[in-house]
Amino acid sequence: MGKPTGFMEYPLVDRSYQPVEQRLKHYHEFVIPLSEDQLKLQGARCMDCGIPFCHQGCPVNNIIPDWNDLVYHGDWQRASEVLHSTNNFPEFTGRICPAPCQEACTLNIEDEPVTIKSIECAIVDKAFEQGWIQPQPPEEKTGKRVAVVGSGPAGMACAQQLARAGHDVVLFEKADRIGGLLRYGIPDFKMDKPIIDRRMEQMAAEGVEFRPNTHVGVDIPARQLLEEFDAVALTGGAEQPRDLPVPGRDLDGVHFAMDFLPQQNKRVAGDTVPEHLAITATDKHVIVIGGGDTGSDCIGTSNRQGAKSVTQLEIMPRPPEKEDKGLTWPEWPNKLRTSSSHQEGCERMWSVTTRELIGKDGRVTTIKCAKVDWSRDDQGRWQMSEVPDSEFELPADLVLLAMGFTQPVHQGMLDELGVEYDGRGNVKGETEGDKAYHTSLDKVFAAGDMRRGQSLVVWAIREGRQCARAVDEYLMGSSDLPR
Repeated sequence: MGKPTGFMEYPLVDRSYQPVEQRLKHYHEFVIPLSEDQLKLQGARCMDCGIPFCHQGCPVNNIIPDWNDLVYHGDWQRASEVLHSTNNFPEFTGRICPAPCQEACTLNIEDEPVTIKSIECAIVDKAFEQGWIQPQPPEEKTGKRVAVVGSGPAGMACAQQLARAGHDVVLFEKADRIGGLLRYGIPDFKMDKPIIDRRMEQMAAEGVEFRPNTHVGVDIPARQLLEEFDAVALTGGAEQPRDLPVPGRDLDGVHFAMDFLPQQNKRVAGDTVPEHLAITATDKHVIVIGGGDTGSDCIGTSNRQGAKSVTQLEIMPRPPEKEDKGLTWPEWPNKLRTSSSHQEGCERMWSVTTRELIGKDGRVTTIKCAKVDWSRDDQGRWQMSEVPDSEFELPADLVLLAMGFTQPVHQGMLDELGVEYDGRGNVKGETEGDKAYHTSLDKVFAAGDMRRGQSLVVWAIREGRQCARAVDEYLMGSSDLPR
């Protein structure tokens, strides 16, 4: 794949960013793409390594060496066809996926992986520009009706695949726009929302019916879907946030990240957030609790809103600057990751626990913290202990809880249907065998975060595709849809 000696001849070059002072003035994408000539050389670096470990790293099993080679040789249209053969939405993954494929790249042993994510994004963006991405309506209709509940990447992938198989698909979404967390969780500066809209146009032409503003289990009974449809796919998210049970949690100014982030996306979309409900970081000391991607998104949004200061607290220890390749490669390594939002201004603190939130007149003003130490017990399990006399306080006008999500929300649709849950509170369902993606109820399936728990966009797309195949097999006895 690529040029056999390309990895020795061409250095690693990747996309860059607008300067911080420039990008903080707006909420749109700020990545500067590589030129076509640069991308060809990066594709040439794919080294024909014999065993493409990038396949192992990619949950949707992208055929990465093939489209690297096609880009190197200038056959962009064929590269788009190969890319879309495994991934319905490479424009999403090319922007917001953390790229486990690059961590698994053989060249990453020397910290110079092929720029897989950038090449992927360039392929699909060029395909849209050239008009190569067209609707793929089915040649025949099956007469079967399928409800897909939840319009995030899992639901969108499931719905598109089922529509292409000839089924009549209705995609339900409780929010006012389609996209799930892609629409109202991912900030616009990481992915502009017209990216979703242009793919929706393709899906609509393929026969997908979109029903936003329809909260199944609230606006309509969940059981109604079982009566009106031949199959139901549950593809909502794991939306139950992990809370912070400390004194002062009920003070004004303490919010879940997913109460804060969607508001800014709505403003960018032209909506008005009522003043009495608005959560903003302007002129405030912001504390973000949680060191993951959601916390990073809170940082970038807070800085754009004009926060006075932003501090991110993480209870886990600071990761190593560089992983031990001999122990981790080609698996996803634990190492220090600094996002573009971190680069825009933020103090990061590790091994910190929150003891109390202090307020005045009902509103948070201060956060009381302590340092913690991590050690292993006799069984090798990690144990946390508070460091004596390590307490400290920070000013806090806005506290954003970004500590992850525990499970899908049970109240409403799931409890009404009576589906069985696994030990973590997710909808129970396997991924292999005759009952793949089936729930405990006949003709009800589950995929994405609702089934597997909080995960990556690329896993959601994989599960949505595989769930569609399982539904198709259930309805028709067999399926030509890819897994």
